[in-house]
Amino acid sequence: MKYYVSILAFILSLPVWSQTVCLTTADYSWQMKKASEVSTFKAEDIAKAGFDTSNWLAAKVPGTVLTSLVANGVYPDPYFGLNNKKAKGLIPDIADVGRDHYTYWFRTEFTLPEDCKGKRLWLQTDGINYRAEVWLNGSLVSTRTGMFIQDVCDITDFALIGGRNALAILVYPVDMPGSTRQKEWGASGEFRNGGDGQIGWNTTQLMTVGWDFTFNDGIRDRNTGIWRPVTIRATREVQLRHPFVRSKLSHPDFDQADITASVELFNPSSDNREQEYSITGTISPVADPAAPVTFRKNIRLGRGEHREIAFTSDEFPQLTINHPRLWWPKNKGDQPLYALCFTVSRNGQVLDSITTRFGIREVTTTRETPDHSKLFIVNGRRFFVRGTNWLPEAMLRTDDSRMEAEMKLTAQCGVNLLRLWGGGIAESDRFYELCDSLGLLVWQEFWMTGDTRHPHDEAVYLQNVESTVKRIRNHPSVAFYVASNESSEVSGTHELLDRIDGTRPYQMQSECDGVHDGSPYKQVNPMQHYENTASDRGSRVDGFNPEYGAPTLPLVESLRRMMPEKDLWPIDKETWDYMDGNGFHLMTTRYKELVDNYGPSNDIEEFAKKAQLLGAMNAKSIWEVWNYNRLDSGDRFCSGLLFWYHNSSNPQVCARLWDWYLEPTAALYHTMHALEPLHPQFDYLKNTVSVTNDLTDSFTGYTVEASIYDLESRSIDKKTATVDIPSEATACDVLTLHFPDDISPVHFVYLALKDQQGRLVTDNLYWRSTARYEGRTTNTGPCASGFETLAQMPSAQVKMTRKGNSIILRNTSRKIAFFMQLHLIGPDGNPVLPAFYSDNFFSLLPGQQKTVTIEAANSMAATVRLSGWNIASREIR
Repeated sequence: MKYYVSILAFILSLPVWSQTVCLTTADYSWQMKKASEVSTFKAEDIAKAGFDTSNWLAAKVPGTVLTSLVANGVYPDPYFGLNNKKAKGLIPDIADVGRDHYTYWFRTEFTLPEDCKGKRLWLQTDGINYRAEVWLNGSLVSTRTGMFIQDVCDITDFALIGGRNALAILVYPVDMPGSTRQKEWGASGEFRNGGDGQIGWNTTQLMTVGWDFTFNDGIRDRNTGIWRPVTIRATREVQLRHPFVRSKLSHPDFDQADITASVELFNPSSDNREQEYSITGTISPVADPAAPVTFRKNIRLGRGEHREIAFTSDEFPQLTINHPRLWWPKNKGDQPLYALCFTVSRNGQVLDSITTRFGIREVTTTRETPDHSKLFIVNGRRFFVRGTNWLPEAMLRTDDSRMEAEMKLTAQCGVNLLRLWGGGIAESDRFYELCDSLGLLVWQEFWMTGDTRHPHDEAVYLQNVESTVKRIRNHPSVAFYVASNESSEVSGTHELLDRIDGTRPYQMQSECDGVHDGSPYKQVNPMQHYENTASDRGSRVDGFNPEYGAPTLPLVESLRRMMPEKDLWPIDKETWDYMDGNGFHLMTTRYKELVDNYGPSNDIEEFAKKAQLLGAMNAKSIWEVWNYNRLDSGDRFCSGLLFWYHNSSNPQVCARLWDWYLEPTAALYHTMHALEPLHPQFDYLKNTVSVTNDLTDSFTGYTVEASIYDLESRSIDKKTATVDIPSEATACDVLTLHFPDDISPVHFVYLALKDQQGRLVTDNLYWRSTARYEGRTTNTGPCASGFETLAQMPSAQVKMTRKGNSIILRNTSRKIAFFMQLHLIGPDGNPVLPAFYSDNFFSLLPGQQKTVTIEAANSMAATVRLSGWNIASREIR
């Protein structure tokens, strides 16, 4: 049932005794005004219904001050060209103009329906950055500090039922915004990250002051605003909060789980008499709700009392679950969930209820490895981490629909763990829900970095940590707590986590206890990944590497959206470097030099097209080297890799698997193939073929075929090997390829993996040159240079047929159709975004056929464009 009252969306999301009013729905109206411009008015008056807001600006809530000012045309879009560059002076920086400049009132009015009469009303703010005064109908009802606090206050005595309510929130920026002044301490070569470091004195999103993967000089308002939803919840006389399930699995068979379930009960009553309440809990598998386990106890609660009520398997034997349905990460098993529902009642009347979902699984770590590096263990099985670093949107210009699109792309690329880096944020509830369903583990850090100071108010920091952990701790995907990025911890953090959770491993900071420091981050010669010389810090293809990555240039359509046409070609170094973290990733230097190894470009279209080949090679070389060395395979012991990073925080020329506009790059699909569960791969340094397996099953009697073709698509050689592929390991160097001296300067290696019946399991194509590798300081080698003659590749013909959202492609010629791209184009001539392609930037051998599915809104009204290296572009409706 839904109520639509004026501009208020009233959603009946729980049973009849518990109702939720969302004050930040898309059709809801908020206004904002700089606090200094209404300083002659009392706060009590601003927070009363009927206050004149005719000269206030429309506000985006959830959102930030700067986002709303840009939407109202006060400032230009920071995401275009050099608009955000501090030296241009187009958008005032808080460090220069002071905190008052971005201190704003946010205000709205609403009507509560009659259904709320006689109930207890609770106002909840899920995220305000940074300090806030919350006023309702002329009364101050709450104050709060810290970006990640979920604050709940009783507003029963202040809210009007059936009448007009006014909610006004005065939002102050962070206490110490910091500046871009270069500090004299910090990570070597990265002194600009975190500005002067002073933003770390707050508990906030530290990257807003500037970092090398975003704008080097930061976000002008430091993301001041109401950035998470605001809701009102109606209950009867008490409220339940923070349900939690601890599960302890038996060893070594994991066939029994002892459950401890708890919930917190809040009694705001002013009645001095104690009352007796009955708390009832029910647990059932989500897939089988007809098989519940129920438990109950009575407690007495006095005036203003708050208590945690726990139910253990010692007290309630039914909380011992035999043969539990275990939750597993991606490729290791299923992701079953259980539902927990608590109700509280008095005298037979239900007063409130709360529901959560959880998974039963055990995550531990060990350093009993050949090199004493950290190794994750899930449900008793060693777990090789093929993860990545998740970065938040720089200006918090996001919502769950955008995040869901990014998560869909994340699932497609094949990674199995997401690290929420310490300079970012704690994500939304929906994010963790999706990680649960997709089998993606989460490494959660808590807003401290080695490039910034530590929080000045430790109590505020610990309150933010506690609030966040209580919100996310039921998610089985949350696997690991880390206090900071490359720093240390606030005293008491570990003890707090043990008290409120205690079910997950903890690490003081991201580079200790068997996790070494990261790098590389910038563009290197892809040959260096195979050689293990990509980092100036020494070997990084070993143990557990928390940050190892390389960039990819966005498609030309996205480049045109992020800067003026005049800056695109010839490349304007000032603009490109600014949109590359002050040139940190070397997009105008080494990346361009490596792209030029495919031949000089005449315009930005040609350059961007060639740049996708380099981006694909970056992704392929990194992931396949780690596949080769996973756990007990290969030349080194590798327990985990976290790619740095895979989503863009703002429009950048140094994108990764997709750009800020959600346009995938070639790196996404070449990562997807490198991380497929069974995968044959080629080593450009050793000229060997290996087969990697991320599944728990082993495979025997499989066949791997390696075929070599020259630039004319003539078959030069073919080798086969029968291979047994171990469980969760790599069968290394099962073939060694030899290339004739007279082979064409550019040629191709095609790998096919077939099962015992000769059926194709998967295949993979590589482009290779005869260029000699001359060392890590050069741009030479068979995967890096010598590709100029690709321009002479003979044309291929590809037949394209469309059946709904399926595109069938067949190579009808005798030539390889190389590096083809499908692109969904809307009626306006622009790419349809987001669009999800089952594969892209692929090649077809003569006679091969491939079907690609495309998912997008209104996709049938769009045109599918096919282009490629050596085929004629065409479109089909």
